[in-house]
Amino acid sequence: MKVIASSLRKGNVVEKDGRLYVILSAENIHPGKGTPVTQLDMRRITDGVKVSERYRTTEQVERAFVEDREHTFLYKDGEGSHFMNPESYEQVAVPDDVIGDQAAYLQEGMAVMLSLHNGVPLAIELPQRVTLEIVETEPVTKGQTASSSYKPAVLSNGVRTLVPPHITTGTRVVIMTADGSYVERAKD
Repeated sequence: MKVIASSLRKGNVVEKDGRLYVILSAENIHPGKGTPVTQLDMRRITDGVKVSERYRTTEQVERAFVEDREHTFLYKDGEGSHFMNPESYEQVAVPDDVIGDQAAYLQEGMAVMLSLHNGVPLAIELPQRVTLEIVETEPVTKGQTASSSYKPAVLSNGVRTLVPPHITTGTRVVIMTADGSYVERAKD
């Protein structure tokens, strides 16, 4: 679908020379004299190369149709992580480089949002928070105040994080998937 360059925003996917690019930043520049332009910083999806392009604001750019669908995580193997569309029961294998660091937080049965273009997964969005168990941490020290001192801990998925002093091994905690930070003790 053709759109004018000035309408493109961060996160949009555009097609240029038969390749897909995700927009990292889009800025409309209106000089005092001359034609207004749209400056796009993009990343090529296939190999991650960053590209910077300038278009006249009225120029037509091919915007790729990307559908966001909810999928359920099934399992991980040599091909990547496998997800199932709960409506059609269709399975999709997502390569590890699409998931990135977030792969550690995937849990069986977890609902995620997959961005697909012609059936090819481009991006994945995990839930903001996950509940994990602490498998290793320092013991509770008596008399330690509830100040902002945190201690290191290892989660059941192998990720290291910092937790408050009162958290012990075996405690289930809520973790932010974006940065792996402790949120609260799980309420289950």
